Amino acid sequence: MADKNISMRDAVRNALLEEMRRDERVYIMGQEVGKWNGTHKVTRGFLDEFGPRRVKDAPISEMAIAGAAIGSAMVGLRPVAEIMTINFAFLALDQLINHAAKIHYMFDGQMKVPMVMRCATGWGNQATASHSQTPEPIFAHFPGLYVGCPSNARDAKGMLKAAIRDDNPVLFTEVIALYPKPGPVPDDEEFLVPIGKSDLKRDGDHVTLVAYGRGVDWALEAAKMLERDGVRAAVVDLRWLRPLDMSIVFESFKKTNRCVVVEESLPHFSFGSEIAAQIQDKMFDYMDAPVKRVSALDVPLPFAAEIELMALPNAQKVVDAVKEIL
Repeated sequence: MADKNISMRDAVRNALLEEMRRDERVYIMGQEVGKWNGTHKVTRGFLDEFGPRRVKDAPISEMAIAGAAIGSAMVGLRPVAEIMTINFAFLALDQLINHAAKIHYMFDGQMKVPMVMRCATGWGNQATASHSQTPEPIFAHFPGLYVGCPSNARDAKGMLKAAIRDDNPVLFTEVIALYPKPGPVPDDEEFLVPIGKSDLKRDGDHVTLVAYGRGVDWALEAAKMLERDGVRAAVVDLRWLRPLDMSIVFESFKKTNRCVVVEESLPHFSFGSEIAAQIQDKMFDYMDAPVKRVSALDVPLPFAAEIELMALPNAQKVVDAVKEIL
């Protein structure tokens, strides 16, 4: 089928619509998902089509939303719960980490938790420090919980559909800044992006840029800037932080011998640290320079617009990091 050029917001919406029409066990729940059409307008019109049995407006309690999703998943439903932004997921941390991620293991496989927790993530356009975090690495730390981070509309649709069909609990993050960004998306109800598979977004033989989420945009923009100087940069989109697929990263690194990791999250105890450690451990014989990391600055994100942008990564910061190791 032909691709349609739609925003990431609409790609996520289409994925939800298709899966709810396909499988009556799928339902959505969260704050404002019904009458108000969703905070980010992803679920607009869902209440009219599916009714209150499958579109449930929840109270302002992230712990209750996560707990209800886990319980209903354990008895055979396939909930897609929405937490307005990932900053509020900290309030559901016990349910997500100590229950959703561990039930299948602790009950010796007798129980499954086929649920998806959707969260908007990333900078908040002056939404201040407590509403502008990108903490996916925290959740990816724990085995048993999958963590997906799409960087474009096409991947967002295919990854979310795969997550809804999977029998494991998935934290699915959607970058706020990427919601309006358009891209070609297959108009195909069976289009899936496999869980735990990274993707080579651009080939190159001078340096490997590894990113996920919004970091992929900065990496691709930097690659175009570097190309003007004759530098051919490869861009690898991890897509999933757990399960983590490093195979394409390693294959690219064997050609380039240099790597820059780009992420919107904070620098310390970060995913960039994990990527750098795995390259050093598995690819030491191919290393011609230290792995560089480009991330947000190690501060709570400021409110003032100009200072907020200073604290975030951008393409020029990626270019500068690449030039340090070439």
